[in-house]
Amino acid sequence: MSDLVFIAFPTEEKAEEVRQKVLSLQREYLIELGDAVVVVKNEKGQIKLNQLVNLTARGALSGAFWGTLIGAIFLMPLFGTAIGAASGALGGGLSDVGINDEFMKDAAGALQPGTAGLFLLVRKMTTDKVLADLRGVGGELLKTSFDETKDAVLREALSAAQAEVEAAPANA
Repeated sequence: MSDLVFIAFPTEEKAEEVRQKVLSLQREYLIELGDAVVVVKNEKGQIKLNQLVNLTARGALSGAFWGTLIGAIFLMPLFGTAIGAASGALGGGLSDVGINDEFMKDAAGALQPGTAGLFLLVRKMTTDKVLADLRGVGGELLKTSFDETKDAVLREALSAAQAEVEAAPANA
């Protein structure tokens, strides 16, 4: 069973930095993600989703390949490529994998204008090592499906940065 985590950050750059950090943890096999999406709420309150995978482009590429192959059989490879790319792009654009886009847009309504958030769909993780690596990244945990214990530990790890910054001397 997967768990959902939604963390708010003051900037899009910070949310992207943390997503890259989590993706590096995935390459180390410490966490397995189903999805990782940065959501941005601009000053006008509009919400933009920065998905990991562009399904429209992937569908167009796949469709172009298969369209070329089928078009070559019928001696019309260019026509097959065009039709395949168009249908693949349409199919990719209509598909949704990972976290539901409408759910993310609704949840992102809680963000302040000009800020960003990070949605993570966590399939599995080595909790102690992942939380140790995320310690001090900042951010505010807005929503999670973790149990209360894991939720509290994650909140503490994220807020450790703010406590360390506030405790640091001004001259340092």
